[in-house]
Amino acid sequence: MPRFRLPAPERRHRGDLLVAAVLVVLLAGVAILYFAQSPASNTESVTAAAPVDPPPPAGAVPAGFTELWRAPSPATPAPIAAGGGVVVAGDSTVSGRDARTGRERWSYTRDLPLCTVASAFGRVLADYREDEYCSELSALDPRNGARGPTRTLDARPGTRLVGDGPLLATGQDYLETMRSDLVRTTEYGTVRALEEPGDQPRTGCTYSSFGAGGGRVAVTEDCPSDTSQRLTVLRPDAAKGDQPAADFSTELGVRGAQVIAVATDRVAVLLPGEPRLLLLDRAGKRVGEVPLAVGSPVFTPSDGVARVTRDDGDLYWWTGAATVALDSETLEPRWTLPGTLGPGVPYAGRLLVPVPGGLADADPGTGVSRGTVPVDRAGWDGPVQVAAQGSVLVELRGQDVVALGPRTPAGSS
Repeated sequence: MPRFRLPAPERRHRGDLLVAAVLVVLLAGVAILYFAQSPASNTESVTAAAPVDPPPPAGAVPAGFTELWRAPSPATPAPIAAGGGVVVAGDSTVSGRDARTGRERWSYTRDLPLCTVASAFGRVLADYREDEYCSELSALDPRNGARGPTRTLDARPGTRLVGDGPLLATGQDYLETMRSDLVRTTEYGTVRALEEPGDQPRTGCTYSSFGAGGGRVAVTEDCPSDTSQRLTVLRPDAAKGDQPAADFSTELGVRGAQVIAVATDRVAVLLPGEPRLLLLDRAGKRVGEVPLAVGSPVFTPSDGVARVTRDDGDLYWWTGAATVALDSETLEPRWTLPGTLGPGVPYAGRLLVPVPGGLADADPGTGVSRGTVPVDRAGWDGPVQVAAQGSVLVELRGQDVVALGPRTPAGSS
């Protein structure tokens, strides 16, 4: 291939030197323009200099909790305790805080507004909005804020990032899934750049609720060709390009159902009207319909994602007025604790469940509470989501993160 070469020094003319100078200026201009338009040029990343010293594990449930610090965090739909600290996010900034003091240890800022922030695959995932899409996804190390893989999404504002096997980005008429390196595994719905017509099984559908777990994704659909709401369970690891793979897709015979939880071989769906939990197996066969003594109506989350936490043995679902423990494999209800404000969190071998005035100290196996651990929420009586970082509890109250520490007994140093 011919290459551009300057003439030997003894044969160079003024015109040759001028051409070379112009080429250098053009190349420099292209490099500057590329950098100015790249994400890195519009990013401020301040990483932590040393690993965080996390709070010690909780040895027992204390007599009470006191507030340690608080911070606004409107971009975290659930509290994030990760990397030994706590993550808060709003406007254009994600920051890692010391769990006990609230001191900022690292931060990551772009010149774009945040859509949502979540924790998955051992990373903090920050999704930024550019134009009409929440398209700029960055993975951050929760220990120090160092940036990892990035991804371009086709998600719309209002999206949630759900699960970590697979990771699901929700949407009103489109969803996509990713594996741990953020490589896309499935596109479903109104695909922006469809490779082949007919790759998607249905068109014109809207989605109202979502769940992810056990390597699968569930979504409720309202489609113009159907007489009732549809439940579809996707298997992202079997998808081929734009062709999604499904375990099943079936009409439910009702409208207004909600996906509650997804396991390897089961899906739990809340039916409308008198609260009942419909259980379906991996092939979509109905294997149970369980009445729920939780009061009516049941809370319908505006983002379509049920408020569920989990431990090694069970899932804990908040209905809006009660917390229901579901077996992690069968998804069958095991017990119900009424009068709660959120789903609860494992702590020192117990389950602490938000209730008015504090946290119910419940047995995770039976749901029996041995009393309420006091928490002064300064008049807040709305929903409470809670996470734990060692002995520190992290409550999300509306758009505020509040860190709580065990109350020190009188006379203790």
